[in-house]
Amino acid sequence: MASLRVLFIGEIVGKSGVWVVKELLPKIRQEKRIDFVIADGEGATGGFGIGKNHAVYLHKLGIDAITTGECSYYKKDIVEHFNRSPYMIRPANYPPRNPGRGFMIFEKNERKIAVVSLLGTAGFKRVHLKNPFSLLPRLLESITPETHTVVLDFHAVTTAEKATMFAIADGKISAVIGTHTKALTADDRVMAGGTAVITDAGRTGSLCSVAGLDPEIEIRKLTTLVHEYSKEAWAMLEMQGVVVEIGDDGKAISIERFREPCASPPPAAKEQDVPPAD
Repeated sequence: MASLRVLFIGEIVGKSGVWVVKELLPKIRQEKRIDFVIADGEGATGGFGIGKNHAVYLHKLGIDAITTGECSYYKKDIVEHFNRSPYMIRPANYPPRNPGRGFMIFEKNERKIAVVSLLGTAGFKRVHLKNPFSLLPRLLESITPETHTVVLDFHAVTTAEKATMFAIADGKISAVIGTHTKALTADDRVMAGGTAVITDAGRTGSLCSVAGLDPEIEIRKLTTLVHEYSKEAWAMLEMQGVVVEIGDDGKAISIERFREPCASPPPAAKEQDVPPAD
């Protein structure tokens, strides 16, 4: 059986990030011979959470699985959509009766692949969930009877938590992809047990920004401590992420980070071909 090539797209931030996916995903799928696409959609709608319109649109663009994080339920219409959607995944350490599922198993090229989401415990002011480290083994009891190809999006603030998850997961799953900080790190590697890891898969959207958002607004928020609504930035658009190749035994063969620039669209395009925020 051939290996499976998985594209993981770093956190999509705002309509500019959605635009980048629209413009670049077909090219990247072809050039990198991608079989399955996962994206962190946590910031797709205004930088905080994802609405139903953007979720449906990103799936239509070719993203097979969309993961989220601490902002999973920020947009009202996504709450109900979680239960109806065959591609939306919220962190598994939310309470079990919450809308949505913490992992899903997909079939691609006659192979099953499980996509799991877990949220870290440090640094999140509004969300305090169950311990992800003790939960992972229990999740694998449900998953591994069906497949050993497992990709985990670990949405966490600290590098210490991510490094701990790498150590716990090594040899047990195919890949642990860190998200949340929206800064592509240079530590992509395959660990001794055959698990591909990276501390953060970066972001998709504006590089000339504060984590994909308008710098002037973010500066004012931090210097005055007066709340303002953030706004996505459009300068220096880029897609970031990793490509993981997984063997038929569920072990990672390789992981490679990538950065793909996107020519800035004309001003009119900012309001065209991208669904409005929900």
